[in-house]
Amino acid sequence: MRKSLFLVLVVIIFGMTSCSLHDGLTHNLNQNSTNVVLQDNNYTIVQKVRGESQADYFFYFGGFRKKGLIEEARADMLENANLIGSSKAVINETVETSYTTFCGIYSNVKVTVSGYVVEFKE
Repeated sequence: MRKSLFLVLVVIIFGMTSCSLHDGLTHNLNQNSTNVVLQDNNYTIVQKVRGESQADYFFYFGGFRKKGLIEEARADMLENANLIGSSKAVINETVETSYTTFCGIYSNVKVTVSGYVVEFKE
C-alpha cells in the first residue's frame, strides 16, 4: 500500500513540473534576389535590431504556428530597422525560439528575430 502511494506521489510531482527549451539559428531566410557584396569598406554597421512575437497555448490549442510567429517577429524587426527610403540592409539574421510548458496544460512559445542594420556609403 505504501509503495503504491509513494509511486502515485512521485508521478504527481513529476507531472507538475515545468520545462523550458531554447534554440537559435543564424541564417538568412530572405528570399529576395538582391545581392549585396560586403567585401569592400563601403558600409557601416548602424545598429542591432530585434523583433519579438509570442503565443500562448492551453492544452495545445491556441496561438499561431511556428512559421507565423517567425513572420510576425521578422516584420516587427524590419519595422524597427527603418529601412524605407535609405540605402540600408539587414544582415546576419538570427532566429531564437523559447518554449516553456507547465504540466502540459499551459505552453508559451516566444520567437525573437535579430540582425544588424548596415548602411551603404556612396
